[in-house]
Amino acid sequence: MATPLPASWQTALEPVLQTPALRALGGFLKAEEAAGRIIYPPRGLRLTALELTPRDAVKVVILGQDPYHGPGQAHGLAFSVRDGVRVPPSLVNIYKELETDLGIPRAAHGNLEGWARAGVLLLNNALTVEAGRAGSHQNRGWEDFTDAVIAEVANGPAPTVFVLWGSHAQKKAARIAALADPRHLVLRSVHPSPLSAYAGFFGSRPFSQANMFLEANGRGAIDWRV
Repeated sequence: MATPLPASWQTALEPVLQTPALRALGGFLKAEEAAGRIIYPPRGLRLTALELTPRDAVKVVILGQDPYHGPGQAHGLAFSVRDGVRVPPSLVNIYKELETDLGIPRAAHGNLEGWARAGVLLLNNALTVEAGRAGSHQNRGWEDFTDAVIAEVANGPAPTVFVLWGSHAQKKAARIAALADPRHLVLRSVHPSPLSAYAGFFGSRPFSQANMFLEANGRGAIDWRV
């Protein structure tokens, strides 16, 4: 993987970069780029989630599946898009629930960097995708890397909220034993996609639940305004 690890994550994640799976991933990405395939997000943005949310600052982890695969959308944060890009349908629904839950008006943009800087680790399962091909970089080695990220947070001393939207995130979390630690709060619901949001995402109140838990554990609430 060409992008260097952010300093706060190096000790925990450097060993996984030396595994056969991650070496194979690096080779795969180089080969794809050499073949002229467009990969999102571009180099330099693939570890944005780790860069904006240092290891010791993580209060909440929100798990996504893989980056948006349209031009100009993905910038290294799950569910987030760059300024000037139309807000995707799942994020529209996240904003609707945020407004219902905490009374925060829906933002006109989809850039969630403010959440990341406030301690919300917006982590996709796979950190790259081929343009126009959703899920194309699943099972290429990213899962080992992102499993290690989640396990590092879950094994740490700080009570943390893990938000699992949809079966994909919930299956991923099931592989990480430390998430069963009663020190943590694990929130599960269906995905905010328009296909499922009305089946249990709306009304799940993840933002207020997260803040109540964080305040009760002396970690301070997240400012969820975008």
